[in-house]
Amino acid sequence: MALGLLFVLAQGVFGPITIQLGSSTGPPVVSVAGGPPQVVGTVTAGPVCAVETASPDPSCAPRPVVGAVIVVIDAAGQELGRTTTGPTGTYALFVGQTGTVIVKALPVDGLPGTPAPVSITLPAPSTINRVDLEFDTGIR
Repeated sequence: MALGLLFVLAQGVFGPITIQLGSSTGPPVVSVAGGPPQVVGTVTAGPVCAVETASPDPSCAPRPVVGAVIVVIDAAGQELGRTTTGPTGTYALFVGQTGTVIVKALPVDGLPGTPAPVSITLPAPSTINRVDLEFDTGIR
């Protein structure tokens, strides 16, 4: 609780915070206000069309998954936090420690299986690390 309060106070003291995220393969971004490391991303499901072509149809693009539960665990399997994706399939989760963690999605009704878990290293406090996950719809 104290950490969350400190983060809110830092926002009030330093004014609004603008966070610009890099690409999913780019380096983590450091927030100017400090605080714990954060994992952000988008969860999608695809393919959504029966046949994919070399020049994909935009209407066949993967769709956002609303209501997916995203969990972050440490190397010992202890849960560090969880969140749920919003209406655009996006999520954000503060993680209370640095080091190597695993980001995974729990099963979602109507989708077979789950995306492969992603192992990432949270290098320092205040970093924002992007992890996008994609459910396989099973459509071929």
